[in-house]
Amino acid sequence: MVRVYLSEADHGLKPLLRCLHDELGVRGATVVRGVAGFGGSGVVHRTALVDLSSDLPLVLEFYDRAEAARIAIERIKALVRPDHVVSWRVRIEDG
Repeated sequence: MVRVYLSEADHGLKPLLRCLHDELGVRGATVVRGVAGFGGSGVVHRTALVDLSSDLPLVLEFYDRAEAARIAIERIKALVRPDHVVSWRVRIEDG
């Protein structure tokens, strides 16, 4: 399982999804938009009902077999900050 932390202002989501889907063919991915969050800057980003646009946190999570996930991690390091990528082993329940 791999989780990538982004923000809406990064504008890196589309190239990242294109890489994971079109180039690497990972088994599955989900993007979650956060309602609030902060990063290294310490600035808290949050949304309100009156906001038209925000710089909200995004979390992209994807999974694949261990070797495919390792290859994907190496490839996406060119697209995102490597310290915004975390991973852990999972068991895929096939069948």
